[in-house]
Amino acid sequence: MATEHEHVPVLLDRIVELFTPALADRDAVLVDATVGLGGHSDALLEAFPRLRLVALDRDPAALERSGERLARHGDRVDLVHTVYDGLPEALEGLGLSHADGILFDLGVSSMQLDRAERGFAYSKDSPLDMRMDPTTGFTAADVLNTYSPGELIRILRDYGEERFAQRIVRSVVAEREKEPFTRSGRLVELLYDAVPAASRRTGGHPAKRTFQALRIEVNGELEVLRRAMPAALSALAMDGRIVVEAYQSLEDRLVKQAFAELAKSRTPEGLPVELPGHGPELKLLTRGAEKADEGEIEHNPRAASVRLRAAQRIGEPR
Repeated sequence: MATEHEHVPVLLDRIVELFTPALADRDAVLVDATVGLGGHSDALLEAFPRLRLVALDRDPAALERSGERLARHGDRVDLVHTVYDGLPEALEGLGLSHADGILFDLGVSSMQLDRAERGFAYSKDSPLDMRMDPTTGFTAADVLNTYSPGELIRILRDYGEERFAQRIVRSVVAEREKEPFTRSGRLVELLYDAVPAASRRTGGHPAKRTFQALRIEVNGELEVLRRAMPAALSALAMDGRIVVEAYQSLEDRLVKQAFAELAKSRTPEGLPVELPGHGPELKLLTRGAEKADEGEIEHNPRAASVRLRAAQRIGEPR
């Protein structure tokens, strides 16, 4: 069942404001690379009556739900089942070469968290799945039961920034030898025992970092994002804008680096003029990463961890 926050898009007013110069009063194309339940897309289609939307998602259930929500906009909407690094192919398949706006709302969606059978939420005992596209790929249970101790430690450290990775993995290996992991409740119980009590008092729920790490590994989220950022930026039209909402530091760092690289001039230092074709490709539209204010967080708790960055194309792709 939907929660009261399920249909509340994060930083919606700010996103509409950022896209307005690129989308208002003209025929324009927006790619929502992670359409989810369609909240942002619905508002953008409403705000810009001449907008055409290309909505991507790897989760078939999300596409179905967003399709129902966006049906009132008729043929202005194209739904595409793909991971967001498939953005260029999605545009090409629709006969489009560029997008005037591109939106990424990264991470796990409210719908995925709320459906216990998906296995994303550590607050509910459920199958250890965590696949954003449940029709393909390996599950979180497969990772726990088959990865070597060294691989598990790396995942927890790199993707969950978990200080107690070694302790947790020792416990996982001992337990999986008795019986393979199948449900989240057993893993959460193990994590309560493995993470020291002092850390539990100050570091949040002991399962948070491990569940994040498993989800990122199962869905290849960082690898996909590394491919998706340059692909999306190459598809951005002149004066087009890209907006990215990230909810954890690893994703935000990748976005920051991708933007910063293309916002730099390649003209050698000391030259009095910019060399043709060597100027910045992007203009940064946000100073650092923007966050939600206290009022929005109170209304929509998912906004608490958001980090928003935006950029505009000002030069030809390199």
